[in-house]
Amino acid sequence: MFHKIKDIQVTDDYKLNVLFVEGQRKLYDIKALAEKYPMFNELIANATLFKSAKIDIGGYGIVWNDELDISCDELWENGVKINSPFDGLMALRDATEMWGLNESTLRHAIMYGKFILGIDVCKFGKQWVISYESMKRVYGEPKAS
Repeated sequence: MFHKIKDIQVTDDYKLNVLFVEGQRKLYDIKALAEKYPMFNELIANATLFKSAKIDIGGYGIVWNDELDISCDELWENGVKINSPFDGLMALRDATEMWGLNESTLRHAIMYGKFILGIDVCKFGKQWVISYESMKRVYGEPKAS
């Protein structure tokens, strides 16, 4: 299963702060990668290039240019988990994509009590947020992307 990327932040110490769609955040050290694979030294030598990191189409990795990219699996497996009170929370839209469901299906599941308000799911303004674990409990493992 791919752990798709939702957002990234680059740090001044050559680390990537990566938010995955399932709500988990990991910190990935590019310097360690450059020690193993010299082609990534270009990112250390050129801070402007490093800070130009973008999520590739579909969220399957991070790209800098035609020669430099990192897969979401590498970031997931070798990134260091950042603990947060928001771990495992995701937008309803992200949950629908991961499980291959229609958003109205999830809204009905909330309305009919499959999810416990305030524990499994809650609303912040206009945005519903749901826990990854509650989605697994109700719908099983996410669909393979």
